[in-house]
Amino acid sequence: MSAATHRTRTGSAASAAQPERLELDTDALEAAKRSLEMGAVTPSYGPWREDIIKLLNDALATEIVCTLRYKRHYFTAKGLASPKIAEEFLVHANEETAHGDMIAERIVQLGGEPDFAPTTLTSRSHADYDESLDLQAMIRANLIAERVAIEAYGQMIKLIGDKDSTTRRMLESILSQEQEHADELSDWLTP
Repeated sequence: MSAATHRTRTGSAASAAQPERLELDTDALEAAKRSLEMGAVTPSYGPWREDIIKLLNDALATEIVCTLRYKRHYFTAKGLASPKIAEEFLVHANEETAHGDMIAERIVQLGGEPDFAPTTLTSRSHADYDESLDLQAMIRANLIAERVAIEAYGQMIKLIGDKDSTTRRMLESILSQEQEHADELSDWLTP
């Protein structure tokens, strides 16, 4: 049915903007049959793929820096409360490593290359590395880093929106775990 016929049947020009049915884009389906070297990357990614890869590489740098910070704190934590907290630092380090692995895998799925270059990690990371030796300072530094990661992931999720639902869901999963980390660290700061 043409838009003119649709307006006539509904009696409203405003209704003409609404499709009568949900239909797939057959041109995009045909394009998906070509460029097989792109793997899972199909025309629906549009012009945002490179931007998403850049966002993910910065998130990867953040996860690596967080892993390194947690590992340092795990090995250097001292004091009466330190054994239990140090164990949690190690748990968090392992979870940050898993986040980084998921992100690197997604970058490759998008046809990009994960950037593990040590020379640029801290400049690309949203969070800072920390060499504190005081247990409370370690907890505070990790809480700050988790809060920064939460903010960064929240912004990335909004930016990506419906442009890449797979990446968005992965980031939402990581965000949930970062929020758990922040809650634990916040509890440790409370006397």
